[in-house]
Amino acid sequence: MPTAPVPTAPVIRADVPGSFAWGVFHERHPVLVRQVLDALPYGPAERAAVERLLAESTEGVLEPPAADLHDHAEWLAWGSGLWGRPWGEAPFLWAESWFYRRLLDATGWFRPGTWRGVDPFAPFKDAELAGAAVDGELAALDDLAALPDEARAETLLASALWGNRADLSFRMTAGPSGATGGLLADDGPLLWSALRRADGGRVCLLADNAGPELLPDLALIDHLLGAGWASGVLLLVKPQPYFVSDATTADVVAALGRLRSAPGAEAQAVGARLWQAMTDGRLEVRTHPFLCAPLPFDAMPDDLRADLSGVAMTIVKGDLNYRRLVGDRWWPPTTAFADAAGGFPSPVAALRTLKSDVAVGLDAAVVARLDADGEAWRTVGRHAVVQVRAH
Repeated sequence: MPTAPVPTAPVIRADVPGSFAWGVFHERHPVLVRQVLDALPYGPAERAAVERLLAESTEGVLEPPAADLHDHAEWLAWGSGLWGRPWGEAPFLWAESWFYRRLLDATGWFRPGTWRGVDPFAPFKDAELAGAAVDGELAALDDLAALPDEARAETLLASALWGNRADLSFRMTAGPSGATGGLLADDGPLLWSALRRADGGRVCLLADNAGPELLPDLALIDHLLGAGWASGVLLLVKPQPYFVSDATTADVVAALGRLRSAPGAEAQAVGARLWQAMTDGRLEVRTHPFLCAPLPFDAMPDDLRADLSGVAMTIVKGDLNYRRLVGDRWWPPTTAFADAAGGFPSPVAALRTLKSDVAVGLDAAVVARLDADGEAWRTVGRHAVVQVRAH
């Protein structure tokens, strides 16, 4: 079983004014809170709770979880040594996770009452999935049907990668990302060769965002199954709404419905094949509480580790999952990806567009060029990586 090296790089925190992490709490979250409260007719109690959370997360200290929360014990342990300290002194990944956990509680997701189980981000997810632009993207699948297997595979992989360029949270609070800036690391050939050596083994895809991003993920899964790259696929999604647009089981069902009703014949066929694959077990959608934990993946519990250790490859989508995969730390960007992701229990491929500070696995010349350009290349969502640890 792979083992991760002892981390030496400092964790990223949000206590430096003007930093990207500081801006998430002091600039993005206030915008997000306003949009959440405008999107659904929450009552006075829910609205007041959300406002208190915003004030606490920007000006106050970390309050321990209430005793009546179902996950009180877990969060109390996860935050050991942090309770009572300013939010900015906590690891950035941890603090963001706690913010979204508290936002769900403030809006009534967990508690008996009117708003129990109502996704506060559903209006945004639904609008994106129903958008007219999605019809065009799905119709384009018709053009892929006649491509040779390898060309189609490469196109679908690129679509799944760049679909992550600007997730819903990014667009809501930071505007469009503009043109892409290019692929900074491309281990795509290594991914396909590893899958070829696995000879149709089981593949896991750890999903990131719902809506338009999930559609190319599903198209990629359909190709893995149909072309024999995988004998079965495990699709891991979040157990609850998380980081605005992260995919849940309900979002998978909605995406399948969008495919099956799409104007293009190939999109409809993809939806029908995946629907059948779910019913016969070749595509299994599963979740786990740890997928919403504020910890890196090398801290995953034994049951999840055992599930993943049996797959030929795990494809990890998106920026948040990447931060958990390599550790949300100030690694030198030339740190080897295989070393940073060494604790993951299966061979792993990361498809990630850069929207946060952590960066590993980059060539020194590439880093020098990016730094010289003067752009905030780590966080603008215009650069991407395909990185693989094949063993």
